Amino acid sequence: MTHYTLPTPIAPAEAAPRTVYTVASGDLRPAANRTCWPTQRQLEGDLEAALEKLGWSVSRGHAVDEAKGHGFIDSQRAGIEVFKTLPPDAPLIVVEAVWQYSHHVLAGLRSHHGPILVVANWSGEFPGLVGLLNLTASMTKAGIPHSTLWSKDFTDDWAVERLQTWLETGTIQHDVSHVRDLGTLPDSDETRLGRALAEQLKTEKAIIGVFDEGCMGMYNAIFDDELLNPLGIYKERLSQSALVAEMNRVTDDEAAAVRRWLDEAGLDFRTGSDEATELTDAQLHSQFKMYIAALRMSDDFGLDAVGIQYQQGLKDTVPASDLAEGLLNDPHRPPVLSRDSSRELYAGRALPHFNEVDEGVAVDSLVTNRLWTAMGLDPSTTLHDVRWGEDYDGRFVWVFEISGSVPASHNGGYDKSWSMRQPPMFFPLGGGTLSGVSKPGEIVWSRVFLMDGELHVDLGRGTVVELPEEETRRRLDATNPEWPIMHAVLHGVGRDQLMARHKANHVNVVYAPDAATADKALTAKAALFEALGVHVHLCGDVTLG
Repeated sequence: MTHYTLPTPIAPAEAAPRTVYTVASGDLRPAANRTCWPTQRQLEGDLEAALEKLGWSVSRGHAVDEAKGHGFIDSQRAGIEVFKTLPPDAPLIVVEAVWQYSHHVLAGLRSHHGPILVVANWSGEFPGLVGLLNLTASMTKAGIPHSTLWSKDFTDDWAVERLQTWLETGTIQHDVSHVRDLGTLPDSDETRLGRALAEQLKTEKAIIGVFDEGCMGMYNAIFDDELLNPLGIYKERLSQSALVAEMNRVTDDEAAAVRRWLDEAGLDFRTGSDEATELTDAQLHSQFKMYIAALRMSDDFGLDAVGIQYQQGLKDTVPASDLAEGLLNDPHRPPVLSRDSSRELYAGRALPHFNEVDEGVAVDSLVTNRLWTAMGLDPSTTLHDVRWGEDYDGRFVWVFEISGSVPASHNGGYDKSWSMRQPPMFFPLGGGTLSGVSKPGEIVWSRVFLMDGELHVDLGRGTVVELPEEETRRRLDATNPEWPIMHAVLHGVGRDQLMARHKANHVNVVYAPDAATADKALTAKAALFEALGVHVHLCGDVTLG
């Protein structure tokens, strides 16, 4: 008889009475974790004080690593080891004041049996709200039950009352009455157009180019082929090392021509000479090579949209991708020729770029590009982080902000845009943004997401408003002053309603020339998604045109 050495089962830890256990998922980049740690520590202190007032103790599930200079779970392996020590049935709070990589904690959250709450500080300083939305969207995709809560410092009645409810019941029910299913569409030209474009996409098919899927820790942003293919959308999986190799084939003269075009268009490059802290001409030169290389590789593979995931690997090799991304998203951009100079690539067209390889954005941007083009509208589109927001002059104005992939047309043109060096803690080799303040106007906002193993989309309307220059500057200084910003007012959707419902860290936005056209375009978009088999939800005050 063969004798095997059987593994020794780990005895589950016993939960202490009236004790909440906490964990903190962090970045994979050490500089970001160190920089953000004081803010995280403040949030954990505020939350602990609130819990103690409610008669509960707090047990932090993992120690602060003094050598690393922070107390975040900073890898998937670290997360797995931490969760081995936690009582599996205990109430658990994931505390987020920063951007986090969802896979650091998903393995442990999948097997945790106790109630789970994800909290963030209502602050724009670091992307804690963005991190919360990413993690909860990832948990929604994974089918992990959870609740959410946010507060400036957990002393306000709204947050404290809901925290107490979670302690007593294990759940928090937020108001999501602003969401309704699509229902019957009007018999209109827009409905017919959307359905015709859906049939064309399913029949003729499209390819999205995915550079290094998942390397930013956004589990919610990975869409399985089995869900995309029935829509007529297929992936071309690409390596960012191949992008760098293609950049090395671009000539200096070709990169210089891009710079001349942008200089003549009026883009303000705010350069210096210190590579470590300032934007330099050398960094920009590399970014222009990336722009050319991305178009040539997209042409090689016949891509209809492309996503560069500027994170692990690429961030240590070349300057940021964001300037190239913003250029790709605009039909009006520097011309790029094929390698033999025989033809212009994607001439007069935007090549939709889905920042951070968010494949929900890929689907949305592809659909938006085709629909807005068919309607004779400017198809320039982008995603933004749902970063933060505050009341201004009697209404809540969101700060939508992203690291620089915004097309210049959203800022009112290249002459109203500028480029600044990316923050060193996220972008060690620098590179410029494509920044500006989004112009006032009417928008359609949306999000494609995964829930219960199926594709869903939320659609809504909004208005981009103009704020006084000093208020814009205050909001930029409270977040990332280097990045493009949109002052967005969502129609019929409150602050807490969006936070409770939104299943992503990103929101897609696209302009329409006026409110009536925006309503018609939204109707066509709803019809298109419905015809593709996506579950369509209308959010807030939406008029179907």
